[in-house]
Amino acid sequence: MKYFFGRSAMFAALLSGMLFFVNTALAQQKPRFKVVAFFTGKNDRAHISFVGEAHKRLPELGEKNGFTYDSTSNWDNLNAEFLSKYQVVLFLDTRPEKPGQRAAFQKYMENGGGWIGFHFAAFALTPSAYPQNWDWYHDQFLGSGQYKSNTWRPTSAVLKVEAPKSPALKGLGSTFKASPNEWYRWEKDLTQNPDIQILLSIDPSSFPLGTGPKQHEIWHSGYYPVAWTNKKYKMLYMNMGHNDIDYEGKTNKELSFTFDNEAQNRFLVNAILWLAERKK
Repeated sequence: MKYFFGRSAMFAALLSGMLFFVNTALAQQKPRFKVVAFFTGKNDRAHISFVGEAHKRLPELGEKNGFTYDSTSNWDNLNAEFLSKYQVVLFLDTRPEKPGQRAAFQKYMENGGGWIGFHFAAFALTPSAYPQNWDWYHDQFLGSGQYKSNTWRPTSAVLKVEAPKSPALKGLGSTFKASPNEWYRWEKDLTQNPDIQILLSIDPSSFPLGTGPKQHEIWHSGYYPVAWTNKKYKMLYMNMGHNDIDYEGKTNKELSFTFDNEAQNRFLVNAILWLAERKK
């Protein structure tokens, strides 16, 4: 009789283990939500490198964390029918330019859609190929206004966690080291905007930040937000998204990769899950 019950217990344990693996497989087969990335992928090798990297790494992160990843370079897909299929939209390198695309994106966000923008997606400078000609996006939604300056060369930085209770920053401690990046400074002071919650800033231990050779592209002091959210929307902007490229040696070799950073990837996954699953 003891032998019988022993065999039964072993069978139950084996069955329980099999069910666990089956349920895990089913969970991977049935993602909880869908993510789509818009990109241009034509200007600046550093941005093109990041876009290619995102296309490779985000599907892997999605499989592990319950979401699918699609991408499109057709910005005309910024329309209500297409966007209705997705819970989170990413802008990997640029922004929409046509009035209809912009109107559809604004409506999507006002109706509770989720969005993450990377690096150049917030760029605007008048005059340039990307002038500040979209007040809602740059002044209200992002709150940053125009681009003012950047560091050079791309270097890593220690980032300070400014909102430790934010779900996007879960498990990241008080600071973490980012991948090499070209860091941006903005026209508007985000600390004076009550709608903006700053999530990450450059930690003072990072200074001097940048290597030059132009001295004004080396930061020695100051306060620089690099990730934030606008509390009126399900959105998050992060300044990361510029890989280091060997321009000077004229080889155009990729010298760094944004996704080769466990802490930074955790921040991104946290952000995607938070935006997808929280109510507006």
